[in-house]
Amino acid sequence: MSERKLVTAQELASMLQLSVETIWRYTRNERIPYLQLSNRQYRYDPDKVMQRLGASACGQADSVREARPEYMTDKVYTYEDYLQLPNEECYHYEILDGMLIREPAPYVHHQRVSRRLLIFLHGYFAPRDPTGEVFNAPIDMALSDTNVIQPDLIYIPGESSEIVEEKRIGGAPLLVVEILSRWTRSKDRVRKRNIYERMRIPHYWVVDPQDETIEAYALRDDAYVLRSSGLSTGEFVHPDFPEFTFDLAALWKRPKTA
Repeated sequence: MSERKLVTAQELASMLQLSVETIWRYTRNERIPYLQLSNRQYRYDPDKVMQRLGASACGQADSVREARPEYMTDKVYTYEDYLQLPNEECYHYEILDGMLIREPAPYVHHQRVSRRLLIFLHGYFAPRDPTGEVFNAPIDMALSDTNVIQPDLIYIPGESSEIVEEKRIGGAPLLVVEILSRWTRSKDRVRKRNIYERMRIPHYWVVDPQDETIEAYALRDDAYVLRSSGLSTGEFVHPDFPEFTFDLAALWKRPKTA
């Protein structure tokens, strides 16, 4: 029997399309299996890691196992179908490549992180691009007739203001931010990422309030590459946005409880 190949954290991150910082965090929190060779050297069995995280049929792993969305159908939905959906306060809808998904509203800390990041982004872009706009959910972004998405945050430069319509965003913004919740982890990391990549959205950020990680991807040729990332503390900076910085601990901060 051949010996199973073990990989480094860097190799595992590349296989799972995650940042190395996320792999280190999962290791420290013992959320993935590992073999410790020395005080600071670890090796991983990719099959066992993907089993723990929940692997998809195509070989890509979900970042964590998520709760199944409350409502999904096999019918191909369009924007016109979307307009006929019922208005439910506790749920929101999206259409991803024609698939209708209904999910509960995000948890409180998700919204807390979203609000803070909105403030950081607005504070950076407003003086540099006065006619640009930062929007937060709920807002409809129609990338095609069968892709109607509600990102957590989007930035649209002033030069692209024609896509800001009365009822929706009718095109691709410069930046999309998805903030993970228990319902959306694999959807945001795999399904939405593939759509954003295909629609050539220049920047895609994945923010995880639970694990306190942020991963900032940028489109290079036809694929996203990791441009910046951050963990629980320190400063987040981005090479494509000069002088954009914020304190990560301030982003994740929760109110003190008695």
